[in-house]
Amino acid sequence: MTDIYIFDRKSVNQHYRRSQKEIDAHDFLFREVADRLGDRLMDIARDFPKALDLGSNHTILKETLGSRGGIQDFTSARFRSEEPSLPSESALLGSKEIEISTEILPPTPQTYDLIISNLCLHWVNDLPGILLQAHQFLKADGLFIASMIGGETLKELRTCLMEAEMEVEGGVSPRVSPLIDVKDAGALLQRAGFALPVSDFDRIEVSYANAFDLMKELRGMGETNAIHNRRKSFTRRETLLKAAQLYQEKFSDSEGRINTTFDVVYLAGWAPHTSQQQPLRPGSATERLSDFLDTEETKIN
Repeated sequence: MTDIYIFDRKSVNQHYRRSQKEIDAHDFLFREVADRLGDRLMDIARDFPKALDLGSNHTILKETLGSRGGIQDFTSARFRSEEPSLPSESALLGSKEIEISTEILPPTPQTYDLIISNLCLHWVNDLPGILLQAHQFLKADGLFIASMIGGETLKELRTCLMEAEMEVEGGVSPRVSPLIDVKDAGALLQRAGFALPVSDFDRIEVSYANAFDLMKELRGMGETNAIHNRRKSFTRRETLLKAAQLYQEKFSDSEGRINTTFDVVYLAGWAPHTSQQQPLRPGSATERLSDFLDTEETKIN
């Protein structure tokens, strides 16, 4: 576990708990991306009977996936900030919900056919460590697949908040989480030991009536600021009004609605197995690339 804390896990959990009362009114993105994860499972011609939902704080992923992926046994693992007293391994294996303390999973190696995560790993302080643990807890030839908020998500809101705070308050404070990009995601999968790692992303563009509706949506999703070194006081009213004005001026459409960007990064990798496709040994090729391309080969001394 890293000793560097980017996020305040206690605040992340508080935001999620607060959002549960009205999550049904703000679950669009969670359900949309969960559905896309389910479609990716359908593209794989095999079943994953025993699955772990890594990090979700609600039942949206399980409900949306349904029977896709041939899942029969679905366990949820939820992050928490406090140090719990862990039950025995046998008890954990028989339960439908486990707790992840200080980003350390309970000791259940090579247990799952599938580990799947939907829009929650962007709040993890030690993402390389979580990926490594996920790799260890998969059965041989098991699949890890996840979605994360990343890329240029909320670039419009970030721009307007920064400009407004600079103009009104004469300085800026951390407001939006650092976000992973596709290249870094692929590198982390390789670092964690996954075979056949793949990373890509979708851009989902959504419109809202105004910036305050967007902020209400983010609060309802439990996706508000939890950066560890954020300013703890409330944002000044003048700053929010200025940010909303800038948003309307810079990013509204012909109908006066504001446009918002969500970039969703997808990660997928397999626990190594001898049946998987392997790279050829260097020098073992029987065909020349130059013959395939119908060009002359040039030797470099």
